[in-house]
Amino acid sequence: MDHVRIPWKGWIVVCDGAKALIFRNEGDAELLNLKLVEVIAEPHASSRDLGTDRPGRVYQSHGSARSTVEAPDFHSEAEAAFLAGIVDHLDKAVREHSVRHLVLVAPPKALGLLRQRLTPALRAIVTAEVDKDLAGLPTHEIEAHLAGSS
Repeated sequence: MDHVRIPWKGWIVVCDGAKALIFRNEGDAELLNLKLVEVIAEPHASSRDLGTDRPGRVYQSHGSARSTVEAPDFHSEAEAAFLAGIVDHLDKAVREHSVRHLVLVAPPKALGLLRQRLTPALRAIVTAEVDKDLAGLPTHEIEAHLAGSS
């Protein structure tokens, strides 16, 4: 992975579908020193626990044929709602703290959902995107990944 340049006081958001870590770089672009600003977590139950009903049935207008209706993926819907809330939270926090640089780190699917929801103000300050799932790692390992040493 290439080295990600994060300037002094730049914000880094490391998230997945259920956890977001918001850091501020207290170091410089060459030597990262990430300080945790906030942790937002919303654990989700598995899809089978969220929706336990059998799939619905559709009967044909003539004859006796019937078929099942695909059950919604409640887990994916909960993750999408969580990520939308993260974008709303970031939009407010960035305005309050006058953030000028933002780096997004998330798995590819989550990163795509984040991109869809970014406001023009947030999109203007995003300086890098990293499509990796680092939300479960300790801070020093996240720094190592972003510095390109792993």
